Amino acid sequence: MRYLSFDIEATGLDEHDFMIEFAAVPFCTESKTIENSLTFHHYIKCPSFEELKPKLNPWVIENNEGLIKKAHSEGLEILKFKENFENYLQSEQIQNYFSCEKITLFGKSVSAIDLPFMNRDLGWNFMRDHFVHRQLDLSAATYALIDLNKLPKECTSGSALMKHFNMGEVAHTALEDAINTAKLYLQILNKFAQ
Repeated sequence: MRYLSFDIEATGLDEHDFMIEFAAVPFCTESKTIENSLTFHHYIKCPSFEELKPKLNPWVIENNEGLIKKAHSEGLEILKFKENFENYLQSEQIQNYFSCEKITLFGKSVSAIDLPFMNRDLGWNFMRDHFVHRQLDLSAATYALIDLNKLPKECTSGSALMKHFNMGEVAHTALEDAINTAKLYLQILNKFAQ
C-alpha cells in the first residue's frame, strides 16, 4: 500500500494550541521506498513565544522555544498553508503516486494529536476531500505487536521504539519525524514479514 507519512509540531497538545510545523512524505510498503523527492514541509505562523509562554507546557518552553520563534517569524498564515498543501495534494506528481485516489494518512498518535488539529485548522471538508477516512497509526500498530509479545512493552513510546530499531532519538522536527516514522514502519514490516 501507499501512504502519506506526516508529522505535526505544535505549541502543545491542548485545544488552544497551534500547529507550528507540518511535513509529509509518501512511501510504499510494496517497494519499501520512501519518496524523499516528494516531501512537503512548512512552518505555520503562530503568536510570538512571549505571548504564548504563559499557557505553554514546561516541556514546550524548554524544548521548543526556537521552533515557536521560527514559526512566528517565518511561518505561513494558516490559509496560505492550507492553499499550499492543497496544491501539493493536487499536484501531478502526488496524483500519479497515489493513482488519483484519496490518500491514506500515516503517522504516530494520529487520532489523539494530529487529526484534531488538522480537522480544526484545515476543515472537515478539506480532510474528507483529500484523505481516506481510515488512517494507519504507528502507535496502534506498535501496541498490537506488544500485545502479541513481538515487541517489548517499553516500545509504547516513540523514543523507545526508535532505540529498539537502532535509529537514534526522536528529532521533534516534523520532516525528520515524518520520514523516521515511515522508516520505522518499513523496518517493522521487514522484521515481521515471516
